[in-house]
Amino acid sequence: VQLQASGGGLVQPGGSLRLSCAASGSIFSIGSMGWYRQFPGKQRDLVARSTGSGVTNYADSVKGRFTISRDNAKNTVHLQMNSLKPEDTAVYYCHVMSMGMSYWGKGTQVTVSS
Repeated sequence: VQLQASGGGLVQPGGSLRLSCAASGSIFSIGSMGWYRQFPGKQRDLVARSTGSGVTNYADSVKGRFTISRDNAKNTVHLQMNSLKPEDTAVYYCHVMSMGMSYWGKGTQVTVSS
């Protein structure tokens, strides 16, 4: 399974970005799809996740600002990020669970700065 993420970049505080991730390859059954982020020198932390049954989870710091969505027919997951803050600056990683295996996409940089 390969994950291709896109949509990162530079945005001003209060702005919006939409991250997208497409899964391809030998996909038989995708369970959870989600996004993590990593600050410099820190571990990778969950931002948002959508389980195979459609349950969504969010980090407290992004609740009300970020929205995760997925298109099961296209094996894609999106993260709509609104009201971005400088503290959201990080490398964002797409993550997928498939058949008990964990897959990561290459990170995409999100920078929130004026």
